[in-house]
Amino acid sequence: MDVLGELCSKRDSPWNDGRLLLLIAEHPKADRAVLLGVLGEVEARLRTSVSRPFAAVLALAGRPELTPEEVQGLAALPGASARMRRGLRHRLAERNTAVR
Repeated sequence: MDVLGELCSKRDSPWNDGRLLLLIAEHPKADRAVLLGVLGEVEARLRTSVSRPFAAVLALAGRPELTPEEVQGLAALPGASARMRRGLRHRLAERNTAVR
């Protein structure tokens, strides 16, 4: 999915960028490499005050291609809100329950 990977780093506006990352994170053809690219972009954006891609974080948390530990680290970043951290914990807990 070279196209999806290339789209991860595209920039337009904070809202559009977050929406694009969400769409890629939810895309059924996004493989682990693409999702790691989204994870990297989300991490970079949470380190700055430019955008808050919270929906993409929650989408990544639901993807089995990524480990819970890989996604959990996003909660500690400066741009992570309390609401995002709660949603992330909830999404990861749902994942753990579904595995059992």
